[in-house]
Amino acid sequence: MAKGKGKRQDKNRSDIETSREPDAADSREEQQDQQARERLSEKAYQKELLPLHVELVKLQQWVQASGTKVCVVFEGRDGAGKGGTIKAITERVSPRIFRVVALPAPTDREKSQMYMQRYLPHLPAAGEIVIFDRRWYNRAGVERVMGFCTESQAEEFLRAVPLVERAIVHSGIILVKYWLEVSQEEQTRRLEGRIQDGRKVWKLTDMDLRSYSRWYDYSRARDAMFAASDTDYAPWYVANSNDKRRARLNIITHLLAQIPYQAIERKPAKLPARQKASGYREPDYPYRHVEERY
Repeated sequence: MAKGKGKRQDKNRSDIETSREPDAADSREEQQDQQARERLSEKAYQKELLPLHVELVKLQQWVQASGTKVCVVFEGRDGAGKGGTIKAITERVSPRIFRVVALPAPTDREKSQMYMQRYLPHLPAAGEIVIFDRRWYNRAGVERVMGFCTESQAEEFLRAVPLVERAIVHSGIILVKYWLEVSQEEQTRRLEGRIQDGRKVWKLTDMDLRSYSRWYDYSRARDAMFAASDTDYAPWYVANSNDKRRARLNIITHLLAQIPYQAIERKPAKLPARQKASGYREPDYPYRHVEERY
């Protein structure tokens, strides 16, 4: 097993080195930019999303009936589209089964704990799908790049996380990890949009502004994270998110394919007859109505 793992890590390093070659990087950037220019229309997006939402409801019913445990992790740079993808997944399903975990900054007590300790209680129980918006890979990304942890702490995390994820998978949890890849140009466009759009200003934090200039530090951190944690039992799946609508459709389609769910038969629903009024009349009450401006 150790020998096979070594080959796996060598392959990861080889892939990473290849991705750093200028020609390959330029070609990938050009392809992403071309796809961004050919963005999927809202009408086409909604047409494709509807049947996927139906499948997500089938998945929900199967997970609940079978007691399956699913954990989905989203990672990516600021502005990569993680929040919108999670919203697209969860907007038509029950929040009691599809739980989104977005932990705040750790308290002083949590900072004194073993790093993974604050995340473990949020893992799914039987019949649950948990989606991590803020996840344990913070230590491999923002904490490492922005100096919120030491290099030795980051390295220790990278050594430990494959063991933790192996234990998660061996406990019966289906673990799916996504990295949303966005180009420099598209990230700039989105972050500038947050500055100019009053509906999105809350999305732009001081941390986003500080980390924006450190693109290549984040690239190095991503490369190290992939080399350490892209394993056969918990692989990373990379999604091109330059077109957010296409990315959402691709990720939902891929996620559905990772889980061997089946449609649960349900009896056809039929509305019963309403009861008779039996003398009931609407009261003459001075209701405070909402003004109908639209």
